[in-house]
Amino acid sequence: MAEKAQSDFTIVGTRQRKVDGLAKAMGRARYTDDIALPDMLHGKILRSPHPHARILSIDTSAAEALEGVHAVVTGREMAVPYGVIPWTPDEYPLCVDRVRYIGDGVAAVAAIDEDTANEALRRIRVEYEELPPVFDPFEALESKGGDDAPYLHEPRKPGWNGNITKVVKLEFGDLEEGFRGSDVIVEHDFLFEGTTHAPIEPHCAIGLWEADPPGRHEGVAFSEGSGGPGDTEAILRRSRGMEPKDQSDRGDLDGEGQLPPPAGQLTVWSSTQVPHYLHRELSRVLGLDPARVRVIQPPVGGAFGGKSEPFDLEFCVGLLAMKAGRPVKILYTREEVFYSHRGRHPFHMKYRVGATRDGRLTAVDAHTVLDGGAYASFGLVTTYYSGQLLTAPYQMPAYRFDSTRVYTNKPACGPKRGHGSVQPRFAFEVQLDRIAHELRIDPIELRRRNFMGSDTRTVNELRVTSNGFLECLDAVEEASGWRERFRTLPFGRGLGVAGSTYISGTNYPIYPNDMPQSAVQIQIDRSGRVAVFSGASEIGQGTDSMVAYLAAEELGVPLEYVRVMAGDTDFTPVDLGAYSSRVTFMLGNACLEAARKLKAKVREAVADHWECPAGQVLLAGGWALHAPDTGRKMPIREAFVLAESRFGTLGAVGSYNTPKDVHGDYRGGTIGASPAYSFTAHVAEVDVDVETGQVRVDRIWVAHDCGRALNPVLVEGQMEGSAYMGFGEAIMEEQVYKDADHGRAGLHNAPSLLDYRIPTSLDTPELTSLIVESIDPEGPYGAKEAGEGPLHPAIPAIANAIFDAVGVRIDRLPFSPPRVWRALEDARAGGELAKPAAPNDIRTKSEL
Repeated sequence: MAEKAQSDFTIVGTRQRKVDGLAKAMGRARYTDDIALPDMLHGKILRSPHPHARILSIDTSAAEALEGVHAVVTGREMAVPYGVIPWTPDEYPLCVDRVRYIGDGVAAVAAIDEDTANEALRRIRVEYEELPPVFDPFEALESKGGDDAPYLHEPRKPGWNGNITKVVKLEFGDLEEGFRGSDVIVEHDFLFEGTTHAPIEPHCAIGLWEADPPGRHEGVAFSEGSGGPGDTEAILRRSRGMEPKDQSDRGDLDGEGQLPPPAGQLTVWSSTQVPHYLHRELSRVLGLDPARVRVIQPPVGGAFGGKSEPFDLEFCVGLLAMKAGRPVKILYTREEVFYSHRGRHPFHMKYRVGATRDGRLTAVDAHTVLDGGAYASFGLVTTYYSGQLLTAPYQMPAYRFDSTRVYTNKPACGPKRGHGSVQPRFAFEVQLDRIAHELRIDPIELRRRNFMGSDTRTVNELRVTSNGFLECLDAVEEASGWRERFRTLPFGRGLGVAGSTYISGTNYPIYPNDMPQSAVQIQIDRSGRVAVFSGASEIGQGTDSMVAYLAAEELGVPLEYVRVMAGDTDFTPVDLGAYSSRVTFMLGNACLEAARKLKAKVREAVADHWECPAGQVLLAGGWALHAPDTGRKMPIREAFVLAESRFGTLGAVGSYNTPKDVHGDYRGGTIGASPAYSFTAHVAEVDVDVETGQVRVDRIWVAHDCGRALNPVLVEGQMEGSAYMGFGEAIMEEQVYKDADHGRAGLHNAPSLLDYRIPTSLDTPELTSLIVESIDPEGPYGAKEAGEGPLHPAIPAIANAIFDAVGVRIDRLPFSPPRVWRALEDARAGGELAKPAAPNDIRTKSEL
């Protein structure tokens, strides 16, 4: 999709401002909580105080009788299971018969103000029967079920363990032969503690129900006793009795014996990453005609994967608004944000890696147990990602991974920036560093020797096209002064390196379908204005800016002439959201397709006017130009007038779907497949205080292969943000829960931004971003992802730098002062606290 030479670009590849940047900087952007509708009510959700219990009864009468309360709902009024992955629909908007973690939603209220809503929650009486909880994933694996230790979920088949979400076991190549041919084998256990997203904006949603006026559905037959369209009791009877036997779309449930959909329009404003997917689930769960549901996504104040599936508040504001007849807003408290979670899974990992004496990898054997919390969320995908995405950028002759995700009575885990592959990358890159140390090979050199190349396939049959990993290694090596400084810094100071890869979108959408993954509509008019209608989600990463750059570049208009309309399911084509770094690649290609259709019409109209071939007409910089004679030109708006005069109103649609030959033909082979992969390398520099265990990260150099950088400013911002988040997870962040010996079991240990530590500007190291451009043949103008890949190497690079500084390995996150101090004391007691030996070939750079 490149089509243009570098010298032809006027906007793409240049340093531009974000199109929404000024509004946000000036405080003019209106986030979901900034929206106040007339007569709006405030909603609150009652949450479970128990980690595991049956719900025996819920008495809401006292809450309903409280003055100022307009509606109360419970789980039985929305008893339709859902899940972001259609094969694991295991949760309800509000719990129906059982709670599975402290903070699970049980009931919701809508009242005239927050104080009244909170008082209504206190008046709801819930009778629970407490059940034994399980917090340890290995105990969950060993459970046999029964009254003493009931499974969290019913087994999907007789004899199965109901505490297991997914088991994946895949092997490629001859593993035993690979290890037999190894001169060195390293085998170690790792623990990656869970972390959460900590977005600055809490989750927020507003529901507005606009009932149809009487007579709107005159002539439509309603079931006896339904009370007509919009009748509250009809709504409740419908939702209590509409749990389908299978989990197909609800759109076919209006047949004989079913109540018709409530008559009206539901609009939900939400701080979601996935407005179109939320639209789909609201329709299905609430039993509404999809054509009568609208989701609007205002600006989002941080997400990082934490808002990439439907949450209880979005369903609750919908049903509360329908019952109350007034709009309802629910804003999570900060504590609720932590309990809603869906963040990074804790991973218990065992990695065995073999290599020959010259550093060539021979075999990799990975075993992982994922602690998934109470519900599946994206867990099926996470389980596959834990192994499928490890096989680049290095050649692996033989590879096996065995991953099991289990349920525990804690908040559900899900996707966080770098979904599913940050944890295994930590373990694997540390193992590579161990091999390099044992063989006395420079760690960068070892990675070069195992480089897989471009236009190739991984051991698990994923197609890789462009690959700039070697250039990334070269960039961080030179910028950090690696060859002069590695193993030569004073004791306590060290350098570490790590590499990684990540996807540019998933090859298949969240739910199976043959429709395009992304689509764009573009309209141009005689004023010279270009209107782009985009279904993709702007969550701060620059989606709206990116699509504006592409449209302006292709149609030759000034950037300020482009308007992007996004985040409204009524007016934009379907795009399933901002996740898995898919937006630039998929939406970008869809945008270019639409823009090129319009460009062809404009060029043809101008060519007819000038009586020249269309191929000689260029659109650039606000002008239509005659290529042989650039002095012959007309303003772009005049060119648009010519095109509109000839072809009528000018509009075009573009869509994108992924190629289907990029993965292996085996069960699960499609998961992890992507049309393109980014590549990253980091060098981190640390200073370890051997008396206190404090690790100070002074600098991180990050080189990232993003294909073409559509806007270097935004790419650098994504690289810096990713490195910052990886640094925080390495040094200070952990999402942990109390046990029975230290308080109420299952209670979050730090559910606030005061107690859950994330780096401040004072903590953050100096970050140097080095853009590498390996132009991808299928990316929009050659672009690939830049928003998640740069995070992966940060954590292992810091771990490896600690080893270079003091000769101590720490295989459990985070690298907190107490943990580092204990490791230092153990090494000191064993007489092993010393700077590690330098490689034999520290100055060697292989010829590739």
